[in-house]
Amino acid sequence: MVLAPLADVTDPAFRYIIAKYSKWGEQNIGEYGKFTRSHFQIVGGPDVMWTEFVSADGLFKGGYDVLVKDLAFTDAERPIVAQFFTGSPEMMKKAVELACDLGFDGIDINMGCPDRSVEKQGGGAALIKNPKLAQKIILAAMEGAKKGGKNLPVSVKTRIGYNKNELETWLPALLETNPAVITVHARTRKEMSLVPAKWECVRHAVEIRNGFSDKSGKKSQTFIFGNGDVADLNDALLRVEETGCDGVMLGRAIFGKPYLFNHSRELDNREDTQTRKKILKIMVEHTKLFEKLLPHKSFSIMKKHYKAYVNGWEGAKELRIKLMDAKDVKEVSKIVDAYLNGLK
Repeated sequence: MVLAPLADVTDPAFRYIIAKYSKWGEQNIGEYGKFTRSHFQIVGGPDVMWTEFVSADGLFKGGYDVLVKDLAFTDAERPIVAQFFTGSPEMMKKAVELACDLGFDGIDINMGCPDRSVEKQGGGAALIKNPKLAQKIILAAMEGAKKGGKNLPVSVKTRIGYNKNELETWLPALLETNPAVITVHARTRKEMSLVPAKWECVRHAVEIRNGFSDKSGKKSQTFIFGNGDVADLNDALLRVEETGCDGVMLGRAIFGKPYLFNHSRELDNREDTQTRKKILKIMVEHTKLFEKLLPHKSFSIMKKHYKAYVNGWEGAKELRIKLMDAKDVKEVSKIVDAYLNGLK
């Protein structure tokens, strides 16, 4: 059960909050960046975290100082995978070598993003239309992943096709390179996220993987993960039973629920006053960390989280409207404090 890479969502601030509140059992996670692995016990939470995608080209063509901040992480988030996009094997190799230096546990290649600016660079979903280049990029990543004597696992996140379902040809092309994992977002690029995810396609991807052998006759060892419209961990387990996939990637379900991966439902009842207080305190903590770690990003990015944190109880809309007008964490804290003081 893994955390999806979501642009301007699963940034270092939110990942840390997820790590803190999705863990269960004894822990002393401490202040951001002020601890080492020996200071706490990791129990529960996402089995693996992905970073939001980072442009491999941008890292080495003038944007390093800004983009490297998106690759910041702490030990609390391990194991953690760095996701990159590019249309250049050379740039991918350099980005992966950087990830090795930064201490990541794995590498993922974005071959599914439908953003036009990403596709113009030859990355994201554009690679579905160019399987040969996709293979070269994966192999370049695998070469870069050997830096310093390491051999980090390389994975791919993609879709079932560009304008139509192309799993029969697209998936075998990826399997030929023997990546550690292929995450299948069960929609085409054309469908974006506008239609329900087709989980029968994930089941078919598993069948294709099970029937695939390389040139030497060796069966594929690549894991197939499914992605799309998964509500929570129980829903994810049902998807595994339905499809036989090796794992599930949860994305939009994490909004407003950084505790999603701890199996606990104790914070789901937001009509309860004490639950509401806990949720709002987590939200303020998240906001403070966002402002501390990501001063280069617009505060409006943080506001999209307020829509998810502040809902599910009477009066949430009025509080949410006030928060959407806030300019910084000081204003957010003041608004939340005033609201909490008014609760019985």
